[in-house]
Amino acid sequence: MVSDVLYLTKKLTFSAAHRLHSKELLDAENEKFYGKCNRVHGHNYTVKVTLRGKVDPKLGYFINAHELKQYMITAIDNVLDHRNIDVDIPFFRQHVSTMENLSIFIWQSMKDVMKEPDLLYEVKIKETDSSTVVYRGEQT
Repeated sequence: MVSDVLYLTKKLTFSAAHRLHSKELLDAENEKFYGKCNRVHGHNYTVKVTLRGKVDPKLGYFINAHELKQYMITAIDNVLDHRNIDVDIPFFRQHVSTMENLSIFIWQSMKDVMKEPDLLYEVKIKETDSSTVVYRGEQT
């Protein structure tokens, strides 16, 4: 019987607009701190969601990859694709729409739609060719 822990990763891309702007800062401070990203702009985000589990010997997997893809469409694509993150997503009315906060939002959105949320291991977001963030749900 297989009892090893395995990791399954699926990738999804979406396009969205946002503006890096903190309500905690004055407009001049936002411009200085965020630079051109303080203006509304967009990204073609790549999100990789990784689940961790043990293979069910009867089925040969711990989750059907198609099921993971459906969770991602529900939690990520249907919510974020072709949206203005700051305007259309209530979470970002209180949080700056950085890729760090976006990873936390996607993590929670995935947990909310999954039948077995404890399988969620990692959310990785690539915002640009040179910027990626990884979130594993750790709390400080």
